[in-house]
Amino acid sequence: MVQPISGHTALVGVLGDPVRHSLSPAMHNAALAALGLDWVYLALPAPSGQLETVVGALAAMGCRGLNVTIPHKQAVARLCAEHTPLAQRLGAVNTLVPRPDGSWLGCNTDVEGFLAPLQGEGAGTWQQRRAVVLGCGGSARAVVAALVELGIGTIHVAARRPEALQAFNSSCASWSPQIHSLAWGELDAALERADLVVNTTPVGMASALDPSAAEGCPLSPAQLASLQPGATVYDLIYTPRPTALLRAASARGCRSLDGLEMLVQQGAAALRLWTGLAEVPVAAMRSAALQALGLAAEG
Repeated sequence: MVQPISGHTALVGVLGDPVRHSLSPAMHNAALAALGLDWVYLALPAPSGQLETVVGALAAMGCRGLNVTIPHKQAVARLCAEHTPLAQRLGAVNTLVPRPDGSWLGCNTDVEGFLAPLQGEGAGTWQQRRAVVLGCGGSARAVVAALVELGIGTIHVAARRPEALQAFNSSCASWSPQIHSLAWGELDAALERADLVVNTTPVGMASALDPSAAEGCPLSPAQLASLQPGATVYDLIYTPRPTALLRAASARGCRSLDGLEMLVQQGAAALRLWTGLAEVPVAAMRSAALQALGLAAEG
């Protein structure tokens, strides 16, 4: 039964720009109802120029926790008084947990969420395989850390902006000698040899402001032609479902994964941090996300 909102209802939510497309409110509110908690989870738009003000105001209001999405995962890390070791290493935060003094603890549950669909096959499946990661932002940092944990043999990270790739290299190349950077124009050869391709960019994400954005694809037709049948293509985007990238990959005989299960698993990990509970209703979260995604598609 859904709790009525009152003056005692606690607030949790997700910060991003844009963020109104997020399935997180449906997913988390289903979990909060199942747990019987008098909390409500909201999508909270936060323009980059106002991020510090928004984060500070929510702390002052007694917010019980926040998720953070594009484009704030790196910027919000600088607003945290403390970080978990993983978030500190990544330099990217996707979950904020309130500290007793009113400041924020920065955490990262993206690694756990990203790994869930891949580990379902057994981690040994990916030992010494080749991976290509598209993009080098906050989500890419979590993905690369996860791939190192999986034991991937070679990890190529590609980005369109040389300065962004240089910044990524300076902070992440020391994690493993298997991490290599690529200019976007050098992707074809790496894609031909890739066992796993991960898109961490927002290209292809559905947008209410720009419906045509859903038809975007981070790879050109020539680059798509480099994908080998049997490779796995994992797009962190979950709306639309499937994305243009995954439609093209499936047509080439690739296995496709979208970001919905990652969303569910990273959200469940965040909810455990906020509530202190060892178990949260993951099945209810997944069901609510799927239902909300279906309703969005119908709309």
